[in-house]
Amino acid sequence: MNWKDTPEQTAFREEVRLFIQERFPSDYTPDTDGEQSLEPEDVYGYNWVADSRSGDPRRQEAAWEWAAALSERGWVAPHWPEQYGGAGLGVMEEFILQEEMMRARVPAVNGIGVFLMGPTLLEHGTQEQQAEHLLRISSGEETWAQGFSEPDAGSDLAAVRTRAVRDADEYIVNGQKVWTSQGQYSDWLMALVRTDPDEPRHRGLSFLMIDLASPGVTVRPIEDMRGSDPFTEIFFEDVKVPVRNRVGEENRGWYVAMTTLDFERSGIGSTIKYDQALRRLIESIRSDDVAPYLREDWEQAVRHEIARRYIEIRVLYNLALNTVSRQAAGESADYAASINQLFSTQVHQKLAGTGLKVFGPYGNLWQRDGAPLEGFFTHDFVDSVARPFLGGSTEVQRNVIATRGLGLPRK
Repeated sequence: MNWKDTPEQTAFREEVRLFIQERFPSDYTPDTDGEQSLEPEDVYGYNWVADSRSGDPRRQEAAWEWAAALSERGWVAPHWPEQYGGAGLGVMEEFILQEEMMRARVPAVNGIGVFLMGPTLLEHGTQEQQAEHLLRISSGEETWAQGFSEPDAGSDLAAVRTRAVRDADEYIVNGQKVWTSQGQYSDWLMALVRTDPDEPRHRGLSFLMIDLASPGVTVRPIEDMRGSDPFTEIFFEDVKVPVRNRVGEENRGWYVAMTTLDFERSGIGSTIKYDQALRRLIESIRSDDVAPYLREDWEQAVRHEIARRYIEIRVLYNLALNTVSRQAAGESADYAASINQLFSTQVHQKLAGTGLKVFGPYGNLWQRDGAPLEGFFTHDFVDSVARPFLGGSTEVQRNVIATRGLGLPRK
């Protein structure tokens, strides 16, 4: 593990910074009221998938202008082969690109399609599937959602009950998915479905690509406690899916899905967001603008907490760097990604709580107008409630760390 950039990496970092400065659309500005996503690679005030389909023509145009600029360099999907619209970057260069984009507060494009579906097709897809989808994903033209969770199958993913019955060259799909991030903005769904109910739980599952424009598909946004709708529930009623849209072998979908979940990111996105939030809090305390909102004993109450949050964020950065260093050396992220996820969840919740404490009763103001820091930490505190089960519950992450990392028995 090396904390310093090589000369080549330093030059690449400068290239990325200059590119963002020159090519990011000046009128593509944060929209805090339209904030809808909880994904770690999303920048505060942006959600590219939603922005690219916005009812505001100017915002939609700016989102597509940014996607086109990144596509010119192959930087929408930087780690993909050039033949599929990528740049063929190494692990460290991809890390630097994502880090600099987060620091500049500019959004990634087509996150779920690029980070999850694309790599899954590169690993398990046929040449026909790769040719049909990868270039469209890397350009942002084709967006994806992840259809794994169900009402009774969240962390216990093997409990999936959505049925897919084969009928000649088609599957007939019936069932429901839930907590599907950005489902209302997506063109396609990667879905884990049960194709053989008589097999053991982890068998008899298949991985299908489902066109969400198919007859029989109903997508309903779910409103969260913030009043936003970052995810959806999706219903299937006799939906016909061509067999050619199956990824991998029939009844072997569990292993394809586990590959998808193995494409864990380093966690740098969350780390940079927390770092920027803490710096914003410290700068605001030192300014005259928020003085009327500070609780009288703020220094006594939270000074040491702020120091702890700073240390925790630096630890989180080093965990991210450790993960990407292992990947660059040809190793799997494996349980290191679970450590990052678990620790990141704890840091998020602690940081949001610290931000609220600084402002005392004013931290309860939900409206942005007239609230300290436009209610940033109030909204962030509510966001953090969902963190213990986003992307795998804390119980699942601890089990992964215990069994894969510490070698403890499963029972």
